[in-house]
Amino acid sequence: MSSSDALDALTAAGIEATAADSFGPTAIDVPAASWVAAHEVLRDGVGLTFFDFLSASDELTDGFRVVTHLADFWGGAHVDHLLVRTLIPRDKPELATLSDLYAGANWHERETFEMFGITFADHPNLVPLLLPDGFEGNPLRKEFILASRVAKPWPGAKEPGESSAAAPAAGAPSRRRTLP
Repeated sequence: MSSSDALDALTAAGIEATAADSFGPTAIDVPAASWVAAHEVLRDGVGLTFFDFLSASDELTDGFRVVTHLADFWGGAHVDHLLVRTLIPRDKPELATLSDLYAGANWHERETFEMFGITFADHPNLVPLLLPDGFEGNPLRKEFILASRVAKPWPGAKEPGESSAAAPAAGAPSRRRTLP
């Protein structure tokens, strides 16, 4: 399987997919509305039957980028890899569940729900997974302030936007120079 095979299969199914620059495996971006349909085509039509992981990244004003890693094993140690990505809005972080297509998606969607606050519609058991009972917030969102940074001064740069590399703080001590 090549990235063009996956892209051709998605396009033939009427899904607006685009190949994206990525380090490592090929990445294909699909619209959020086609999330489940794209994975059905890639599983049934292209043969990417192994679901490795699902996670997200906080893209600030752009929203959240949700990504899955799919694979197909064939010919001994040969493995085809593909990343499938979509962008969802920050003000309504919701996406359809993949747990009906890939059983392994269940755990990853629960983790992503808990860490980023992204809801997976029709998920069979979308409940907290890793954090202690009563924990408030979503720790992998960029606006989340780490408790350790509140309790103890953090060395070096503070939270995003609190320090400026161009203009050092007035009166701040410099680091002692050491010889190699």
